[in-house]
Amino acid sequence: MRVAIATESFLPSLNGVTTSVCRVAECLREQGHEATIIAPGPGPRSYAGHTVRPLPGFPVRGFRAGLPTRAMNRALREFRPDVVHLASPFLVGAHGQHHAQRLDMPTVAIYQTDMPSYVRQHGPGALGRRAEDLTWRWVRRIHSRVDLTLAPSQPTLDELRSHDVPRTALWGRGVDTALFHPRWKDDPATIALRGTLAPRGEVLLGYVGRLAPEKELHRLVELAQVPGTRLVLVGEGPSRRELGARLAEAVATSGHRPNLPPAFLGPRTGHDLARAYASFDIFVHTGTKETFGQTLQEAAAAGLPVVAPAKGGPLDLVRHGQTGFLFDPEVRGDLARWVEEIVDDPARRARMGEAGAEMVAPRSWSALTERLVEHYRAVALSRAA
Repeated sequence: MRVAIATESFLPSLNGVTTSVCRVAECLREQGHEATIIAPGPGPRSYAGHTVRPLPGFPVRGFRAGLPTRAMNRALREFRPDVVHLASPFLVGAHGQHHAQRLDMPTVAIYQTDMPSYVRQHGPGALGRRAEDLTWRWVRRIHSRVDLTLAPSQPTLDELRSHDVPRTALWGRGVDTALFHPRWKDDPATIALRGTLAPRGEVLLGYVGRLAPEKELHRLVELAQVPGTRLVLVGEGPSRRELGARLAEAVATSGHRPNLPPAFLGPRTGHDLARAYASFDIFVHTGTKETFGQTLQEAAAAGLPVVAPAKGGPLDLVRHGQTGFLFDPEVRGDLARWVEEIVDDPARRARMGEAGAEMVAPRSWSALTERLVEHYRAVALSRAA
């Protein structure tokens, strides 16, 4: 098939949308399909053998947002795809949907970012609620005009349907089980990293992701005082300085012998990211607005028990008591409570890690892309009928 991918985010920006687009593009090439990627620039002019068509962009809170221009129409006309894939559509995706509709091209939208909740979080009181309502109206408008919307988890699918988004289905996310694997624990560089991070044998509580308000990282404060542990964060974002100061203060003011201050490793990719996961003992996640939670899958593939909120995407990714724990985000201290359950029990952590790795083993990007292509074909056939 010929697939045009219009995405809100792409390299060099690193986030869940970029990762999904990159993995799908790679697998489409491996499976004999041809794609073009239409994304905010500047960035690479090709990826995985596919042409990248840049759009003018502008910075928004560390991201490059794309501007609607004639370049979208030109890219679609020249490539003439069998289907248009809209990755987390909002601005670029809305523009892509508009031109695909005018050109009578089938469209599949991937719902990935809970933009209404993010918007509400940054607006006070009634203003935030009004902004959330307006954002849902925009989201519903976009997705009501596509042939199919794919949600990454059952809670997200239920939420879309509750907001009257039509023609929806479930499509998860793949995980690179060749890269994220327990064997990295024996890698010399991983052992050296762990020795640096845990010089007294501390239990390392790791987080991977964007350091931003929407990730609700303030919840980590309650972990700063769990005895014998150290927080390790991988990623970057606008909350880096404030979060560092807040966590360091929480550690320093602990009533018992203080832990080491939190460690910030910055953004990591590839083997360096795999080693970071492998150096952790427990993976923790704090955000309640995740439509999926890709890092939770990566942590499970690396053999880690996962502790995450009992809300949104994590409900599909964590088997409570088997691969980790789901904490109640409405109860202060519940995150620390479940982490403490396994801090002093390495055997239980190991069992949970093994169960998590077994759970995600069938979720390769190749298999998920094959299912995605089935959705493409169904939409194209339906349009042609």
